[in-house]
Amino acid sequence: MTANGRSRRAWWRDAVFYQIYPLSFADSNGDGFGDLEGIISKLDYLADTLGVDALWISPFYRSPMSDWGYDVSDHTDVDPLFGELATAERLIEEAHARGLRVIFDYLMNHTSIEHPWFVESRSSRDDPKRDWYVWRDPKEDGSPPTNWVSVFSGPAWTLDERTGQYYRHTFLPNQPDLNWRNPDLVEAMLDVARFWLDRGVDGFRVDAAHQMMKDPHERDNPPVPLDYERPWKDMGEYDNFVHLYDFGHPDVHEMHRQFRKTVDSYPQEPVTVGEIHIFDLPEWASYYGENFDQLHMPFNFHLMAADWDAGSLRVAIETILWNVPVGGWTNWLLGNHDERRLATRLGPEHARLAAMLLLSLRGTPFLYYGDELGMTDATIPPGEGMDPWGKKVDYLSRDGARTPMQWSSSANAGFTTGTPWLPVAPNSESTNVASELEDPRSMLNLYRRLLAARRDSKALRIGSFLTHPASNDQVLVYRRESNEEIATVALNLSDEETQVKIRSGTVAVSTVDPDRTETVSKKLLLEPFEGVLVSHQ
Repeated sequence: MTANGRSRRAWWRDAVFYQIYPLSFADSNGDGFGDLEGIISKLDYLADTLGVDALWISPFYRSPMSDWGYDVSDHTDVDPLFGELATAERLIEEAHARGLRVIFDYLMNHTSIEHPWFVESRSSRDDPKRDWYVWRDPKEDGSPPTNWVSVFSGPAWTLDERTGQYYRHTFLPNQPDLNWRNPDLVEAMLDVARFWLDRGVDGFRVDAAHQMMKDPHERDNPPVPLDYERPWKDMGEYDNFVHLYDFGHPDVHEMHRQFRKTVDSYPQEPVTVGEIHIFDLPEWASYYGENFDQLHMPFNFHLMAADWDAGSLRVAIETILWNVPVGGWTNWLLGNHDERRLATRLGPEHARLAAMLLLSLRGTPFLYYGDELGMTDATIPPGEGMDPWGKKVDYLSRDGARTPMQWSSSANAGFTTGTPWLPVAPNSESTNVASELEDPRSMLNLYRRLLAARRDSKALRIGSFLTHPASNDQVLVYRRESNEEIATVALNLSDEETQVKIRSGTVAVSTVDPDRTETVSKKLLLEPFEGVLVSHQ
């Protein structure tokens, strides 16, 4: 039962989402930047050729582009780089006409330094909007109020010389933090959600959803002790502290309850998916809310952080599912706009196994644009990087995973007739939509087969999940079961042929051989790096 009393199965539990990074998806006017009109032109590919169910569109709001759209100067308008407000409205309509749901990014934590709210806030200590952001006096020696470090490195405070106070920013100095303890600010931000919900959007991906509420006493974070367990990814200077006080204060949950109440008042049953970079699983699960009155789905980054071997994956999957509250529903992803591409991290053989894993787990899969092609990170020449994080810490640059979508083998991979804002990856001549559609063994056609299998299988969409013991520690085997059917997935992560015990059934999809459809009984032979989906009637 949902917080508003709805009892039928929510649409987003059965959906497969596809993340579009608008700058890099399709350019309709030749300026080298992807835009909303370009997305509209590719909706048939997404709905019919590929076969996804819902789109997550990363930010396209009016912005000075210091962080490429994540620094918003007007939440209720479209930046001219991407089109007009009418184009966004038409995108929703055109997607709905094809049976696609659409969710937009909702940026709760911060705005751009050029947002009219912040311009007013910094104009005077007495301005009515001063408290819409977080301003603090310097310490006696003139230094920042706390030792907090920005996620992008450097102090999380910047001094405003004219008013003599520091403002707080979790990310860039150009992205000042909103003060969610101010009720007027809260109402203004809820109005932003209402603006897009009134236009038919089907929900939101909530950016930095755990970051917005910090310690009200603003205590310094302690330095990292020598025996402290480091996170799964090196974050540079940010990792020098234990982050006790600069995110996730308990009153963040009340803010999500208010947001959820607003969202639930709309008839389209909107979904809220929150970016929660928290790896303590009980704390992560707390963002569902005690009565499922917060986020519908906190984003699940745990699989992305797991070691890529059968034992580690099994532990990660079972632990995550164990921590999802009874009646709750999780999601899975293996790529997004902030991480190295899936095929780069794992290599081509394992990327195919990852496709089967992602699309056969119990939960809602999120695909990142281009991963269905096996796109890899591009190397950006020195001095040509566009990511502000990468300009501060070069090895953390996200540019390589944000390069243009590869549509064809023509100039600029069919992305633009102009000069692309980021270089096209060098493998685009063979790794592209047009070429892969002609090759039955391509990554794209594997994704199409897996998506079709998931769509046709109640076991894969809603069935229970149970792992099986395997004779080889590099084989992951699990069963999905509904009242109507059973499916078994076997993933061989090794470079050796192996056999696994299995009940009788028919091979539905192989990651290696598109023509493999034989009936199996008791034993299933797996080629090196092969994943097989078996259907049992």
